[in-house]
Amino acid sequence: MDEKEMHALIAQELGIRENQVSNTIELLDNDNTVPFIARYRKEVTGSLDEDFIRNIWDRIKYLRNLEERKQTVLKSIEEQGKLTPELEEKIRAAAKLQEVEDLYLPYKPKRRTRATIAREKGLEPLAEKILKQETESGIIEEIAAQFINAEKEVNSAEEALAGARDIVAEVVSENADIRKIIRELTIEKGIITSEARDPENVAEYDVYKEFSEAIKSIPEYRILALNRGERENFLRVELEVPEQEMIQNIEKVYVTNPKSIFTDELKMAISDSYARLIAPAIEREVRSVMTEKSDEHAIAVFVRNLKALLLTPPLRGKMILGIDPGYRTGCKVAAIDPTGKYLEGSTIYPHPPQKKWEEAKQKVKEFITKYNVDIVAIGNGTASRETEKLVAELIGELDREVYYTIVNEAGASVYSASPVAKKEFPELEASMRGNISIARRLMDPLSELVKIDPKSIGVGLYQHDVNQSKLAEALDNVVESAVNLVGVDLNTASASLLKYVAGINSRVAESIVKYREENGKFIRRDELLKVKGLGDNAFVQAAGFLRLPESEKFFDRTAVHPESYNATEKLLTELDLDVDAVKSDGQLVRMKFKASKKSLDELAEACGCGKITLTDIIDCLEKPNRDPREEMPRPILRSDVLSMEDLAEGMVLKGTVRNVVDFGAFVDIGVKQDGLVHLSRMAKKYVKNPLDIVSVGDVVEVKVVSIDKERGRIGLSMVLD
Repeated sequence: MDEKEMHALIAQELGIRENQVSNTIELLDNDNTVPFIARYRKEVTGSLDEDFIRNIWDRIKYLRNLEERKQTVLKSIEEQGKLTPELEEKIRAAAKLQEVEDLYLPYKPKRRTRATIAREKGLEPLAEKILKQETESGIIEEIAAQFINAEKEVNSAEEALAGARDIVAEVVSENADIRKIIRELTIEKGIITSEARDPENVAEYDVYKEFSEAIKSIPEYRILALNRGERENFLRVELEVPEQEMIQNIEKVYVTNPKSIFTDELKMAISDSYARLIAPAIEREVRSVMTEKSDEHAIAVFVRNLKALLLTPPLRGKMILGIDPGYRTGCKVAAIDPTGKYLEGSTIYPHPPQKKWEEAKQKVKEFITKYNVDIVAIGNGTASRETEKLVAELIGELDREVYYTIVNEAGASVYSASPVAKKEFPELEASMRGNISIARRLMDPLSELVKIDPKSIGVGLYQHDVNQSKLAEALDNVVESAVNLVGVDLNTASASLLKYVAGINSRVAESIVKYREENGKFIRRDELLKVKGLGDNAFVQAAGFLRLPESEKFFDRTAVHPESYNATEKLLTELDLDVDAVKSDGQLVRMKFKASKKSLDELAEACGCGKITLTDIIDCLEKPNRDPREEMPRPILRSDVLSMEDLAEGMVLKGTVRNVVDFGAFVDIGVKQDGLVHLSRMAKKYVKNPLDIVSVGDVVEVKVVSIDKERGRIGLSMVLD
């Protein structure tokens, strides 16, 4: 398959035009980043979004790898002198790597097997007789006796037949068509089962100690749970299949003459081939495929949850007091200003063993008064709800409005011990750094969360069990996507944030920060070209995503790319506008365009750009400071507190979605334990995927349907009537 054929296949699979695929691949091959292509090369790709672009890139890499493997396999078989036109045609027509490997299996260099040893003993001709089944009369032992050879350790007719059967078994097991049949039957009719290795010790795997489910219908999260239980040695996991049906399907292919004296030998070899060679190999393959698909699913869930969390709206212009709760070591308290600057911190001990409740409350009150705090951000870890009670009690005693909210603190401890945190706050202890992170997550979640390994943010399911390299790549992609969607203030962004901007790596991000420290704030975008290590190509990729809100050059404040500045100036000239007028009222651009009676085609031609680019320019000028996060649900701010004892079935509350998993969503309703909305209670209609209904950070109304105080479980429903 040549490149053109690959492009045509991808276009067909994705339901788009072939030129969209070809143009996108050319851009990717020339080291353009996905966010840049999606945002600033719409004319070339036909406005493909990031998902399409990534799918194209993944598919072309697979197809190129497939083609490369085909060439390697063909060369290897040809060098062995065994390449036939029919085999070559099959290999070239293969659409999957697995098909190529199946066809290559008989010719693949292998370790010494029972069949190899039998061939060395000169038993291949006897094996061929068994396979051909041409002989219908005679005594089989007499034919086999012809192969007795003491020097080669074949001492009897039965030994000769046993060796010949070993050869037949291997031939059958290496038949690509047979492996395909057995693989498909295993998936269609197989059952995955598990049992406890020790019924008295199953840890959290109680539900899987006597478990079975059809392979074709088992949900991905159960596969991951079974894999983990097996890996931790709590479970024994196996596949069960209709063995006789499998063997009969193989016999249909090989037993062509039931009257042959070799038929029974052939059937014995087939049974041995299935039990010893085919079944174990296919089971490994099927379980590997199941795991791979489950990994992909779990990663996709994690990615969607993480993106929703990263795009949580910032709370700008607020004085925030962060509290990282704890018992023995106390609660860390830190005040930050609206820019995220750390002002002051302390430790309070309201909980056991110290129980200095009133003293702690007074200390928090002093912080609130001294810094005119608007919102208290409480981490959701140990002692969170007890600390929430203290803050709610204090707020009730204040003479002005102050609110609090619970912030997901997952990964704060990872950040606090990281080189980034040590560089930011070298004089502070780790726990105080983590508390500052909690407060900053409320102020600007995206800017703070990019400092943490995405796996530690805690919005996935089984994230430590899936393929770690694929997970890391997917999470990096989603962070990159979120950062570039929002855009970055070039003069305030940390190196941790800058490294996710299209075209900028960690080294260049550090160079930008260093340049800023040595030369002061950037005045113009093109000043970036003075940064060490940032060349022309990196500038083209990054410039549109880097904003300068205070720049004298108005276009530098917007998402308009520098390569479109000339077109933008021509647009304003065509509409008889100047920059000052647009600064004052971005709506003027669209108003003037409508009043001009010119078509989009005419205006685009006059400006020297494409229609899609022109539309984007108008959007950028209309809302130069647009932040897509403003359209997302804001955190719930509270002033009172609930406990499990306050809950009653039928109560309707507002809550924040903290995590979305395959079987539902966990919702923070303001008590110690998040409640679970099972997917069967998400809507009146059938819900297959909870992510079709909610995302992390969504604010939802829920009804309490069950309360289990002993186990700390709350059942919720989003169906209120």
